Amino acid sequence: MTKEKVSTEDHEKNHGVSLDARLADTLRTFRDFLLIERRRAINTVESYGRDIESFFCWLQENEDVSPANWSKNTVIDYLKDMREKGKSDTTLRRHLASIRALARLLVRDGEIKEDFTADIVQPSKWKRLPKTLSQEDMSRILLAPDDKTPQAVRDRAMFELLYATGMRVSEIIRLQLNQIELESGFCIVHGKGDKSRLVPIGDAAKEMLADYLDTARLSLLRARRSDYVFLTSRGGPMTRQAFWARVKRWAKEAGVGKNVSPHVFRHSFATHLLSHGADLRAVQAMLGHSDISTTEVYTHVDRQKLRGLLDKSHPRG
Repeated sequence: MTKEKVSTEDHEKNHGVSLDARLADTLRTFRDFLLIERRRAINTVESYGRDIESFFCWLQENEDVSPANWSKNTVIDYLKDMREKGKSDTTLRRHLASIRALARLLVRDGEIKEDFTADIVQPSKWKRLPKTLSQEDMSRILLAPDDKTPQAVRDRAMFELLYATGMRVSEIIRLQLNQIELESGFCIVHGKGDKSRLVPIGDAAKEMLADYLDTARLSLLRARRSDYVFLTSRGGPMTRQAFWARVKRWAKEAGVGKNVSPHVFRHSFATHLLSHGADLRAVQAMLGHSDISTTEVYTHVDRQKLRGLLDKSHPRG
């Protein structure tokens, strides 16, 4: 068995994630680049390879897998997520070095035009909070798919459910019919580490989902059978890439901006709940966070908004 096979099997055993075919190919190219062209030691190649594999798996869960859409903020979000899970600054610096090496390779091979890691400072200087949308901007995106085509009906149902539950992209595209209990207004979400959680569905999401299941989904099925809730135009299960593209399209249509990703829906879900008085433990359970400190970051976002409100509105702010 080769070292690469050992590395991949170890990762899947520990993380339960299979890499997208394009990312798996990029990982192999990256390892060959380090070993053959850069003449790095085997241990270094394996270490950098594991770092990039971890980065790729995170991308599949949270962002777009196309290198053309990676940015400085993509890398910072990834490393900040690692920090919230307790990783040291030393580990974060090593991962950043691995991603810098990957970016240089992608630039050289013409996969990207500019090095998206060029302006990233050391982890100790980061102060970036999760990106969220205002409730007004979120409403504009949710209302953007306003025609009656099967794709638009599906997109609005997807977005409403994503915002209503705070699900990860990987969780919503794997969602199956038997996980939805429309009458009782709940959804069973299968998350990381094979852990399941029960998340309530709001009335708006229930209405849109029921409409989609009764109409648009049948059109998208094309007389086929599928247990997946959300389908592509070809009748197959929704993919990360297609979901990400739909978010970008409708965010642009709504005039909200170019940096909206599916994970922003999750951040906004948590922040908006807390700003309306939701219990932190309840939000933790709905997000599927094993550690409440991961959820607490959203209270900092809300505090920042409260500070701004005070500064703007109080006569002695």
